[in-house]
Amino acid sequence: MHFVKKYLKFIIGIAVLIFAIIVFFLAQRSSNLESEILRNWPSASLERRQAAVKILTASDENTDLLVQCVDKIASLPESSEMAVKDAVSLCYTGLLLKENV
Repeated sequence: MHFVKKYLKFIIGIAVLIFAIIVFFLAQRSSNLESEILRNWPSASLERRQAAVKILTASDENTDLLVQCVDKIASLPESSEMAVKDAVSLCYTGLLLKENV
């Protein structure tokens, strides 16, 4: 019986250690929207989406239009694996082209 208790404590200790390591790595995960994928875009608040657009374009102009554009891209069926920075870049380039025409 003493043998079973000893190994049970050992197994529980290892399980707690593994759980702590997993929690640590999940806590270290990036929380900025700029480096995420579009799957996370719709669940972010409007303020976070606007801040991400402002950071990625380095401009305060046309923020609402760019957020709407990325919202539209995020609603497409196979766009969930696209990076947010790529979608913002695509929208921003399109906006610049439209302004220059």
